[in-house]
Amino acid sequence: MESENSVKDLIVDVRPAEVQIALLQEGRLIEFSKESSQGQNFSVGDVFLGRVKKILPALNAAFVDIGDKKEAFIHYLDLGLYFHPFDQFVRRSNRNSNLKDLFENIELGKPLPKDGKIADVLQPGQMIISQIVKEPISTKGSRLTAEISLAGRNIVLLPFAQKVSVSQKIESKEEKRRLENLVTSILPKNYGAIIRTAAEGKKASVLVGELKSLIEKWETSWRKIAFNKGIELLFTEYSKTTVILRDLLNESFSNVYVNDEKIYEETKKYISLISPDQEKIVKLYDGKEDIFDHFEVTRQIKSAFGKVVPIKQGAYLVIETTEALNVIDVNSGIRAKTSDQEENTYEVNRLAAEEIARQLRLRDMGGIVIVDFIDMDSPEHRNELYKYMQELMAADRAKHNVLPLTKFGLMQLTRQRIRPVTKIDTQETCPVCHGSGKISSSAAIDQEIESHLSYFTKDMGCRRLTLKVSPILGAYLSRGWHSFQKQWKKKYNCKIDLIEETSFSVLQYEFYNEKKEKLEN
Repeated sequence: MESENSVKDLIVDVRPAEVQIALLQEGRLIEFSKESSQGQNFSVGDVFLGRVKKILPALNAAFVDIGDKKEAFIHYLDLGLYFHPFDQFVRRSNRNSNLKDLFENIELGKPLPKDGKIADVLQPGQMIISQIVKEPISTKGSRLTAEISLAGRNIVLLPFAQKVSVSQKIESKEEKRRLENLVTSILPKNYGAIIRTAAEGKKASVLVGELKSLIEKWETSWRKIAFNKGIELLFTEYSKTTVILRDLLNESFSNVYVNDEKIYEETKKYISLISPDQEKIVKLYDGKEDIFDHFEVTRQIKSAFGKVVPIKQGAYLVIETTEALNVIDVNSGIRAKTSDQEENTYEVNRLAAEEIARQLRLRDMGGIVIVDFIDMDSPEHRNELYKYMQELMAADRAKHNVLPLTKFGLMQLTRQRIRPVTKIDTQETCPVCHGSGKISSSAAIDQEIESHLSYFTKDMGCRRLTLKVSPILGAYLSRGWHSFQKQWKKKYNCKIDLIEETSFSVLQYEFYNEKKEKLEN
């Protein structure tokens, strides 16, 4: 079960096409996510200037074009209480406007009635500011809200709002009053805020700095609204790295390792803003070994994302994900049976519950989850397992609900579904034989590599190369006093850094130049 004080490490692997992020707790992978660094993304928290495409009176909703191939969806109740001020701001802003004066002088007016009709508020072709609350999943487009919010570590900024509310988890009335008075005194006109639990005990300078940063982020987007008036991304929520830090950062974080200098500086700057005392935990990783291999993340990903997931002592899970729901089957496997079959079954189910709670976070599984535990005769054991599952799920940030076991040993869970389930195919097509089952002779692999090396050094003029290979191939190329690696260095007058990649197949290899750009073999 997760403890607040257990040591956490965040590993950030920056690659040319994507950024992969792993959260380790006591060295064990508990969260994994990745985001593309190329092209347009549609992620939770992104704010767009979109165009209304179609009104759906029967659903009291509308389709909105935000630049995705799948049109986004917004319901009347997601327009928010004060949609009209946002609408006025979009309509009245132009390149000749004083946007700050325009924003401050718009009256909030009356809130939208809860029983109103969307056709009375939106029309096809109308431009609206909207924010993604649920990413595109399968055939469905993004789910939107027009009630814009900018979340920080301690404060959530609300443009065109009046309220300043404080988290109910802050129990001290004096602290609530201090925070409310502080934030109210520094908020400009037409802004509201929600003060988060993390703000408790924070210095005024930290809160003021974060609030100014959020206001600046919102106001920087105004020029895009005034100058363009077309479909456009106004701003994104912070990167996944900073979102994880924003939501989870506490004293239990011991290290944040990043293998890219630019992301390292961004992360360090962000932590200095939200928690100056922890700025030193951000570290730049410059080791030769792949960062995920160094921290054994690759191995854990391969074992955790398969259809069959091993637990302890021979037990295992079988996980199936469909469009409608997720199904998890618990199996005792070859686990040695004790004389007390009921006690043995209960122990296996507890171990399975721990892994299931981890898997839900790891894969970001949402919607309905059905777990088929091993049947137990004892009502006390069924009830204890239900309570234990509730305890395990308490550490999950996503909204969830756990129902008691049925008499058939089935447990139903629901978990907030805001993005597609993370899927990683652990059964890879061999990059050497491409699925044919036949590969070139291993005896000729050194000649094949040398022919590429000759081209890169003589024709392309490369003087320093990185050769990534599988551990088996690496041992073959570097063994002995007269290894291939040493012969090639001397023959082609170049430096060759040999790096072993555990994720590579037996004869797989890749060349990279000094700028870490992959060279086509």
